Amino acid sequence: MPGTDPAAAGSGDPALGGIAWQSYLAARRQLELALPRPLPRFGHGALCKLDSRITLVGSYHPSQQNTQTGRLTRKMFDDVMALANLKVEG
Repeated sequence: MPGTDPAAAGSGDPALGGIAWQSYLAARRQLELALPRPLPRFGHGALCKLDSRITLVGSYHPSQQNTQTGRLTRKMFDDVMALANLKVEG
């Protein structure tokens, strides 16, 4: 993003699966960083605003099991990654 101050840019951090979602929140807790209460539940497309710059974005894990059963389609994954990208840009 030319001309953008990196310190002012946001972050849309994707969590690929429920384990990643829980681990990300646990790491913030261990680092004594702010967490919303109640803690948000994981779900595909779930958003968790962690502070003014960071939003956690949930996605089903792109495992063979999830993709071959249709639980996660290419479009679903692309849509969540686009959402994470929007959180970065503004």
